[in-house]
Amino acid sequence: MSTVSYDDSATYSCAFCGEPNEIDIDISAGSRQSYIEDCQVCCQPNVIRLGFDDTGQAQVEAEPES
Repeated sequence: MSTVSYDDSATYSCAFCGEPNEIDIDISAGSRQSYIEDCQVCCQPNVIRLGFDDTGQAQVEAEPES
């Protein structure tokens, strides 16, 4: 039986300015997460949706907070 090693950081593109942002991942919050993260460049709020594939690689999407 193999153990999946989950990513502990990921990068997303800001939904406003398009700049890449690196985020730390807290796997203890679950394998599916959604939260607000301000862009490190333009400070606009992004809704981050985070999940993991079968290999433990993080899948991140960002959209503007409405």
